[in-house]
Amino acid sequence: MIPWELLDTANIPGGGALKLKRRGTEFSIMLGDNELMNSRLSGSEQALATLACERIAACPAPRLLIGGLGMGFTLRAALAVMGPQARVTVAELVPAVVAWARGPMAELHDGSLDDARVSIAVTDVTQPIQTARAKKWDAILLDVDNGPDGLTRAANDGLYSRAGLLAAREALSPGGVLAVWSAHEAPRFTQSLRKAGFAVEEVRVRAGRGRGARHVIWMATRAA
Repeated sequence: MIPWELLDTANIPGGGALKLKRRGTEFSIMLGDNELMNSRLSGSEQALATLACERIAACPAPRLLIGGLGMGFTLRAALAVMGPQARVTVAELVPAVVAWARGPMAELHDGSLDDARVSIAVTDVTQPIQTARAKKWDAILLDVDNGPDGLTRAANDGLYSRAGLLAAREALSPGGVLAVWSAHEAPRFTQSLRKAGFAVEEVRVRAGRGRGARHVIWMATRAA
């Protein structure tokens, strides 16, 4: 068995630290002893993008906001199904995660950060949500923390609060979609989405392709 190699450690604003590890061609991003993501398990992150993009397929020039770069699975899946007029902004809080994407994990990201349709914003995803005024987002994809039940950063809880959900709804165009990834089920969050004025569908997907743990994706649509 090839041992894990620690490549880098990065502080999270507000406390805590991420660790990037490699074992052969496999990468892992960890918080303490908790693995947040692994390059061998990308199915649910890809589904986050494809499910959202299906719902806004009629938009001729869709605007997507992705909260969290991670290993880039959601970004690459979105780019694979969207046309040349699409524009994608990725908000990533931790600068080192962007540096890892251009450095040790460059092959994994496969040039997606240099796609002409993509902009990278090193910021909390709440910033582009709160500043959406004249130009609304057609889809907001949140792969932040471990889902509504936060793990990495207490400040992330605000995204999933009533105020955070109302802000996201206001930032969406009519018919726009808020897609939220979670490692675990959270029935109360489903009700919170409905109370915030969304039509909600829960989708359960495997972490890998047909294998691994079951993750949950909420597809929350703002009425047209």
